[in-house]
Amino acid sequence: MKKIAFLGFDREGRSTLRYLSRTSQLEGAEVWVLDRKTDIEVPEGVHTKLGGDYCSALDDFGPGDIIYRTPGARYHMPELQRARERGASLSSATKLFFDRCPGTIVGVTGTKGKGTTASLIHGILKAGGKDAFLAGNIGIPALDILPEMDKRSWAVLELSSFQLIDLEQSPHIGVALMVTSEHLDWHADTDEYAAAKSNIVRWQRSDDFAVLAEDYPRSRAYADLTEGTVFMFSRHHAVSRGTWVEDGSFWFSAGAPGGGSGHGEIAMVGPKEKIGPVSALHIPGEHNWENACAAITAGKLAGVANGDIASAVANFRGLEHRLEFVAETGGVRWYDDSYSTTPDASLVALEAFAAPKVMILGGSPKGSDFSALGRAIAESESVCAVIGIGAEWPRIREQIVAHSPAHREKIRLIEGSATMADIVAAAREAAEPGDIVILSPGCASFGMFKNYTDRGNQFKEEVRKIEKTGSGA
Repeated sequence: MKKIAFLGFDREGRSTLRYLSRTSQLEGAEVWVLDRKTDIEVPEGVHTKLGGDYCSALDDFGPGDIIYRTPGARYHMPELQRARERGASLSSATKLFFDRCPGTIVGVTGTKGKGTTASLIHGILKAGGKDAFLAGNIGIPALDILPEMDKRSWAVLELSSFQLIDLEQSPHIGVALMVTSEHLDWHADTDEYAAAKSNIVRWQRSDDFAVLAEDYPRSRAYADLTEGTVFMFSRHHAVSRGTWVEDGSFWFSAGAPGGGSGHGEIAMVGPKEKIGPVSALHIPGEHNWENACAAITAGKLAGVANGDIASAVANFRGLEHRLEFVAETGGVRWYDDSYSTTPDASLVALEAFAAPKVMILGGSPKGSDFSALGRAIAESESVCAVIGIGAEWPRIREQIVAHSPAHREKIRLIEGSATMADIVAAAREAAEPGDIVILSPGCASFGMFKNYTDRGNQFKEEVRKIEKTGSGA
């Protein structure tokens, strides 16, 4: 009897089982759910292997059997690879979606900004009258939208390295934002992480499009891996084909007639179109200019008119927990950037504001290198205090201290906060009118919080308690 396993029964694993239950694929099969957690509920008739040795059930999988891997399950785990070598087929919700999607796929990946960019692309497509859906690593699982799609539909997918690592198809429009380093607790090293991300364009055909971040070497290098037409985007300078920022506005060019490969070289820009002013974008930080440039390029490639693109950009208000403005209390502005789980993301938050700032940093380990962030904080003229939390704080503090210039008065390093109430109270005491407080931890949330959403929600709740009392910082 054929066996089908769902390796990991989280949101995406449940969605995959739900989708396949509506097809004939499970008929006559022995269905298994394998998960480290022991308190999950599974449908009647489904076999389970739960707990720490859940992967041992894969020893019985071989030719004709199928394993659907959830993103959190490492593709390279030995048990999974041994099952593959015995002849079992490995798949995932993402691979299944690509196989069965009747419409057009726009995929977005990157170390930072993919949720914001995917959401803005979705807004642009909707403004242009497209039948567009937003799914993947953001919003709802991709398979949940399949029943609503037809050949005219557009699916905008936020795709993580976990989802991309074994993908052997690429979106019609593949968007790669900044790719630096992330999830080194899951990936073997940065090269494996970057290689996984490259699948966003690696399998494209000549009638597809790659939209790449000109300003980041790893992202720019993907131009050599795709057969699609390459469009670049930059917030620093004009590109030969794509979108950029110039004189306070977003500009687009389809490329000079007959000139330039579009593979990132600085070449003559063809006839350019002004999309709209940068000031129309209502989310903070110049890094979001990059995200908007990527989204504008995708919108142009999808055939959306300039006026509709400009309208969507002006109406976009950003995402929860991504440099989200929470409140102003006593002249202090509070921002929730709990989605920041890497040092690079915290560095972006640091650079997003010129005002004096109090930063909240730290959390649980992900194998990150904090040297660049520590140097930036130590040398910053705007960081006046850091609230250090979680298991990773000693490593962050070490880098800040190591890079502090001898001539500069030391930044206040505030420690010992055990709860979010303590954290917000410490930040409130440290901040003065005109300052900004940013929760941008640069680390995972586990330990003190359930996840980044819980961390951000607790932060906002405590800040709004201050706002309700009407008392300042």
